[in-house]
Amino acid sequence: MRLFQLAGALALALSLARSVPAFSPEDYGAFAKGGPSERAELLAQWAARADTGLPSFLDALEASEFWSTPDGRLVRTPDGAQFRDAITDSVLGPAAPDWEEVVVSNVLRAGVEGARAVSKLSIADPAERLEAAKQMQEADLDPAMLPALEQAVTREQVPAIHILLKSLVTKLSLASDQPAKRILAAQALGKSGDASNNLKLVEDRLGLDETGAPLETDSAVRLALQNTAAGLKTKVWFFEMTGNLFTGVSLGSILVLVALGLAITYGLLGVINMAHGELVMIGAYATYLVQTVFRQSFPSAESYYIVVAIPVAFLVSALVGIALERLVLRHLYGRPLESLLATWGVSLVLIQTVRSLFGPQNVEVASPEWLSGSLVLQSNLVLPWNRLAIIAFAGTVLALTALVLTRTRLGLFIRATTQNRRMARCMGVRTSLVDMMAFGLGSGLAGLAGVALSQIGNVGPDLGQGYIVDSFLVVVVGGVGQLAGSLWAGLGIGMLSKFLEPAIGAVLAKIGLLVIIILFIQKRPQGLFALKGRQAD
Repeated sequence: MRLFQLAGALALALSLARSVPAFSPEDYGAFAKGGPSERAELLAQWAARADTGLPSFLDALEASEFWSTPDGRLVRTPDGAQFRDAITDSVLGPAAPDWEEVVVSNVLRAGVEGARAVSKLSIADPAERLEAAKQMQEADLDPAMLPALEQAVTREQVPAIHILLKSLVTKLSLASDQPAKRILAAQALGKSGDASNNLKLVEDRLGLDETGAPLETDSAVRLALQNTAAGLKTKVWFFEMTGNLFTGVSLGSILVLVALGLAITYGLLGVINMAHGELVMIGAYATYLVQTVFRQSFPSAESYYIVVAIPVAFLVSALVGIALERLVLRHLYGRPLESLLATWGVSLVLIQTVRSLFGPQNVEVASPEWLSGSLVLQSNLVLPWNRLAIIAFAGTVLALTALVLTRTRLGLFIRATTQNRRMARCMGVRTSLVDMMAFGLGSGLAGLAGVALSQIGNVGPDLGQGYIVDSFLVVVVGGVGQLAGSLWAGLGIGMLSKFLEPAIGAVLAKIGLLVIIILFIQKRPQGLFALKGRQAD
């Protein structure tokens, strides 16, 4: 606060000191005679004049090179031995006993820092001006700084810096002593900037001061502030709902990814694969192994390990799924209870195997640099890049899966076997091979879901357990074997969860969601889309 109070003093001095040359003998004399507060104010005045010699003067001051003499002269000792006159640079010899060192006290140090901050707004390098403007954005600015900032806005040509400084001016104008300026500031806050922060500024201005009296006493200004606050509340609510919608779509895209493979295997084979979550986990661990290989062998290309991890995770999970189908499930077709218990046992085996190989602790899978960070639209609307990528990835996988099922020979056989297995067999389709390929496809899709999950959470042996129940709900609600049903059900369940959680909490939201799904299934047991397949025969 003191830093900007002192900086604000330079604004007042700005209009008075325009004709005074920088670092005049009078300036040095005043600095030598003054106390810490007077010296700090002088620094603020010099910063307002944008003198190019100020940074070196501040450096020397912080290095304790300046001394003052009883007759009001400022002397300097760059080497700590010989003293020179600060104005003429003439050598004066060693220090006299009555000379005093200019000590940089806390008050003077605040003046030094304030002068540096304000002077940075006048330097030529845009990067340094931008950094100074950003620092001021996070500071508690004093309204007395407003004139200096208004001048900085006038001369600033870089758009990014201009916007930041203009935002600072708008915020400080709320405390201006001119009602018209406060009204304009209130209107400006309602039109641009961060809605949440602007709403807090407006509400603070509409609040009470330390004595309990209204901070804003002008009726016209209060009316403008109230109108702005009403508009900003609507904006804040809209951005919050948009944020909930985004998180819902993000969760829904993950559920769709996990449920896609489940929809294929359950729709084709009628097998409740309790090991599907572990196939997701295997995909995540495959991603971890690819990342490890890149770190050790191709460190310069580590940021692109995810590109290789996608096909690797698909193939590894698909091969495990094919092995599961060939070794276990093919002997249990038509026996749903036994197949359910068998896949549950396989899931336990897979979890324990991973624990034995990688340990019970989670392993680190770091997102590539180009997926780090967030798209900040508002302070209450932040969209992480990795979640945006997962949404796009889920959409791509869904489109490719639909393409495979509708435009390829394998897809034709899968659809034929799903709709009427005996007729497909009579037409020469090798349904046993189709079962294996379809199970491998569904398992590979689970591996892709593991790649996505590795980018947003911990990778551990229990990774798939947290999503398997919700994935079954997606399949049941969407309709068994229906990709479109899985899409709409996944998005619907995801968004419903994220809209319920802020209102009633995560636990009650989960219970409420289950109740809604039960009621829905009671009303429409075939799901969103009509059931087709041998279960319907």
